[in-house]
Amino acid sequence: MSDTPEKAERPEPKDDLVTSQHTLVSPGHEDLHYTATTGRVVLREETHTDDVFDGHKAKAEMSVTAYTVDGENRPILFAFNGGPGSSSVWLHLGLLGPRRVVMGDAGELLPPPYGLTDNHETLLRHADLVFIDPMSTGFSRAVEGGKAGEYHGYLKDVESVGEVIRMWITRNNRWLSPKYLCGESYGTLRAAALAEHLQSRHGMQLNGLVLISATLDLGTIDFTDHNDDPYVYYLPTYAATAHYHGLHGDRPLAEVVAEAEEYASKDYQWALHRGARLTPEERAEAVATVARLTGLSESYVDRVDLRPEHIRFQSELLREKRLVVGRLDGRFTGEDSDYGRENWSADPSMSAIVGPYTAALNHYLRAELGYESDLPYEIITVKVHPWSFKEFEGKNISVADKLAHAMRNNEHLRVHVAAGYHDAATPHFAAEATMARLAISPKLQENISFEYYEAGHMMYVHEESRLRQSADLAAFVRGER
Repeated sequence: MSDTPEKAERPEPKDDLVTSQHTLVSPGHEDLHYTATTGRVVLREETHTDDVFDGHKAKAEMSVTAYTVDGENRPILFAFNGGPGSSSVWLHLGLLGPRRVVMGDAGELLPPPYGLTDNHETLLRHADLVFIDPMSTGFSRAVEGGKAGEYHGYLKDVESVGEVIRMWITRNNRWLSPKYLCGESYGTLRAAALAEHLQSRHGMQLNGLVLISATLDLGTIDFTDHNDDPYVYYLPTYAATAHYHGLHGDRPLAEVVAEAEEYASKDYQWALHRGARLTPEERAEAVATVARLTGLSESYVDRVDLRPEHIRFQSELLREKRLVVGRLDGRFTGEDSDYGRENWSADPSMSAIVGPYTAALNHYLRAELGYESDLPYEIITVKVHPWSFKEFEGKNISVADKLAHAMRNNEHLRVHVAAGYHDAATPHFAAEATMARLAISPKLQENISFEYYEAGHMMYVHEESRLRQSADLAAFVRGER
């Protein structure tokens, strides 16, 4: 008999949630009384060995924050951001939740320690809200002794977030409530895949998808060799950013963007495909037009062979002013250490928003919602990388077919797409192209609507856009056209 003591069994993890009551008092509105529930729920998976059921074993502890209001058959909206590697903090405290960040905006940022204020335009007035932090973001972690890495990829991410949604719907008796998903950035790819997954795996039909800064087909935004699509789809965003920084004079933004879209979809695409077959005159004309639309010099456009990549564009546009331009939001500018470099060292728009949102979230969960944990809340993490797309090996990474399948199987599924003109992470023209090519009928195309904002990836950091977007989402959830 061994003298080595047996390893103590790990305690079974349990849901770790706190609930609190709140009231939002807003001018011109009835007082909004709501319940907030935040913390971690245990995610379990059925396991089998040689077709023998081993049980429903705990695999992860997923971080969620839910807001509910007493009422009959209220809609419920599940929200998450993207990355991969991002928590849901941006949608939670930037646009949808009952409290929001105070940080200022491009050109007039506030200093630390920032602040929180009531969000009088919260979507909670129209729908219950559940914010989900995917694996390794927020407080989400694998169970003790478990491996988080298996969740760091397309399919397991969809399955795990889908299971959180199924559990919440079931435990709260909400199967007969209208159901919506809201994703931002990579979260839109997740949302489209989830719409099909929830249908096929659980028979759950959704009422609508909100896709903010959408990217369902990564081939439209990945600058890879011999793929000219991103150059075409980014050109209108470059033009909009050049307009913001005064490089189009007093022309209206809509006019500049429309010209860029027209040129991109016809002559520019043709010129890129012609390559060395362009005559000197045709090439010179293309160089001049791309330079005029983007605000770059003709010399630079010629040197990059008519193909300014997006980080190179943001590094080059205001180089003579010794400024770099934001990728997430081209309205933001910042300094760099070296203005001869090809690519900036950091995105000034990302640098501007991380601090305010991090401070607000860490204060809010503990001080206002009463959830205490010594774990770091992972606002956005690199721990999920490398992200696995093994399901797409040898082919383009796209879930457009998943969305089309979900829409064909549910003719009532509506899709709202929100796009920022100054978003150089997920350009609006690429999203338009993806939606236009879905394998659905013209009738189902009518279920898709677009809204555009004069801001960036997180368009709600721009106050005018936040107010309009809040109204647009309320109308969508109410079923208005």
